[in-house]
Amino acid sequence: MTQPRSALISLGDTAWYHCVSRCVRRAFLCGEDRLTGKNFEHRRGWIAARIKELAAIFAIDIAAFAVMSNHYHVVAHVDRARALGWSVDEVLTRWTQLFTGPLLVRRYLSPARAGMDRAEIAKVAEIAALYRARLHDLSWFMRGLNESLARQANGEDGCTGRFWEGRFKSQALLDEQALLAAMAYVDLNPVRAGMAETPETSDYTSIQERLGAAPAARASAGDATEAPLPQAPLMPFDATGRTAWAIPFAFEDYVELVDWTGRALQPKKKGMIAAHQPKILERIGVDGPAFIDFSTRFLKEFGSAVGAPGALIDLCARRQIKYLRGIHTARKMFGSQPQRAA
Repeated sequence: MTQPRSALISLGDTAWYHCVSRCVRRAFLCGEDRLTGKNFEHRRGWIAARIKELAAIFAIDIAAFAVMSNHYHVVAHVDRARALGWSVDEVLTRWTQLFTGPLLVRRYLSPARAGMDRAEIAKVAEIAALYRARLHDLSWFMRGLNESLARQANGEDGCTGRFWEGRFKSQALLDEQALLAAMAYVDLNPVRAGMAETPETSDYTSIQERLGAAPAARASAGDATEAPLPQAPLMPFDATGRTAWAIPFAFEDYVELVDWTGRALQPKKKGMIAAHQPKILERIGVDGPAFIDFSTRFLKEFGSAVGAPGALIDLCARRQIKYLRGIHTARKMFGSQPQRAA
């Protein structure tokens, strides 16, 4: 049975999520359609830019992303505390970068504020409270991303109608093991699909951007006549785990893991890398061979949440359900000790 989004995205369980949106039409989201000969490669730039534009507005940070031919992946961190610390003015300024807002809000953000009475100011504060909640809501983030991309693509294609395959899919990442697996899965998508030979040549992925090999920035999915919005950088790494808004790994270890796993997934190159496990795997207790085996089937093996067995069992209790898909895979891949992500 389909679960409500409020049950799948619960900040009380975790602030980390893996999200996927897939194009519903036969026509490509990006890439080249061999049947029609049309090339949509430029749309990759729209998506990558829009993800980072929204991250600069929302209290949501991006740990990893990958733009594929008919879908895209995002690994995101929701920072509710940051949104709660914003002033009313900052909340309204952020929100009106995306939406016009009611006349009362536009007046408040203009010199006309001086003439507003207490009742009007109180109403603005009420509106700001609603916007504040949306600015740390992953569903609103994905809505802002998908709706703007759909309008731009439909306009370019000269058609109307649904562009995306219903709701976006989300997986709660309950611990460090799950976060690591999701990020590596996302960054290696083009390699596994045969679209790129190495992570640094995987266009429009976070790993390529982190390695300094990303192509030049393209226009966002917004109106080309509008000034582009500022873009947020990707989340930094911090191996000490002391920085709440950073990924709790060393970047060097993560790059080693992605390279090692990616080579192991290439049939022609399998066995060319020494059979040692990256330090990060040893530190958090991930089984290397199982990690490689399941990294090609991440979405199929797990359901709405990913984590060590103990973390999945705890989530079942909180959701008051008997079972979550992926518990057997978790036992093989992550061992038995739960470890919460930051």
